[in-house]
Amino acid sequence: MVSGGVVAATGHPDTLRANYPQATEEHVGGVIAPPPVNAHTHLDMSAYDFAALPYFRWIPEVVIAGRERRGPQAALAGADTLARLGTGGVGDIVWSPEVMDALLGRDDLSGTLYFEVLGPVPAQADERFRVMREQVEGWRRRERPADDPRGALRVGLSPHTPFNLSSRLMRLVMDYAAGEGLPTQIHVAEHPAEVELFASGGGPIWDNRFAPLYPPTFAEVIGRVPEAGLTPVRYLDDLGVLAARPTLVHMVNVTQDDIARVARAGCAAVTCPRSNANLECGTFPWTAFAAAGVEVALGTDSVASGETLDVRGEVEFARTLYPGLDPRVIVRAAVKGGHRVLGTRAPFIRRGEEWRDEYLW
Repeated sequence: MVSGGVVAATGHPDTLRANYPQATEEHVGGVIAPPPVNAHTHLDMSAYDFAALPYFRWIPEVVIAGRERRGPQAALAGADTLARLGTGGVGDIVWSPEVMDALLGRDDLSGTLYFEVLGPVPAQADERFRVMREQVEGWRRRERPADDPRGALRVGLSPHTPFNLSSRLMRLVMDYAAGEGLPTQIHVAEHPAEVELFASGGGPIWDNRFAPLYPPTFAEVIGRVPEAGLTPVRYLDDLGVLAARPTLVHMVNVTQDDIARVARAGCAAVTCPRSNANLECGTFPWTAFAAAGVEVALGTDSVASGETLDVRGEVEFARTLYPGLDPRVIVRAAVKGGHRVLGTRAPFIRRGEEWRDEYLW
């Protein structure tokens, strides 16, 4: 209940009606909650055009064909959009040092900037890690702490996927992150072909790779022979990566054993419902993750696959995708789940606090 621009009371509508019978009731037709968090996106792709295409067409026809559009200018435009939307925080995957420098200079951005790491050749792992560590240590001097009035802004790491980092580089990155207390995000099990790759060492992902950047076999990338039953999640668990509790993004094509491993490790998951649907990757098994006690957050992915940077669009789409799921669970994922993933403090709408228009979605 709001009176004179101040929150006068909160609680169940029936209780509020009984306690304040004289109050005028207004049906706003939306959600009343703190601003949602975009827990996973790619701001440097904000100049791309949206395209709903199958995954293995979308990568060459959109991502690669439009790579000239990526960079600091696009990332700053994306940050402008988040500010205009009143987004409560962001988990951004940063593709280049220039983008990281630009985004660290934003006073109106809070959350975590995850620097993306790739490198499938084991012999190159140590040098790639050395360069990455020097860059990260420089950027960390520009972080903002949790008590900064502008909101916390942290530097994190994103070893991009389990299949485009060598097992050695993955371990170096994750051990470093764990030792330094750096947050991490990894894209995992987005497309069904990832399951085929870890089970057989081949399939569309391996066939469509840029071969000069990879060793001759997938076994050399992951440091073991692919086998039936080896999933991307099990591979990360066996490698010791899940023990560092990275946030796992997408997690669409998973088994019950995968979900159990994630839950035991205490990892959180970020789902991007519109992107997954637009790229024909499948549907995140939200009910199974919730039943296992896994924290779930929402992200938009890039505008090229998710259409917008507005997490409210993810909430709206998720409500149609999961009609049996309590809508409050979806809203909670967009707010509290997002803040927990990013390690930021979720605001509360409390009695006596000033009402803010952004509380009404």
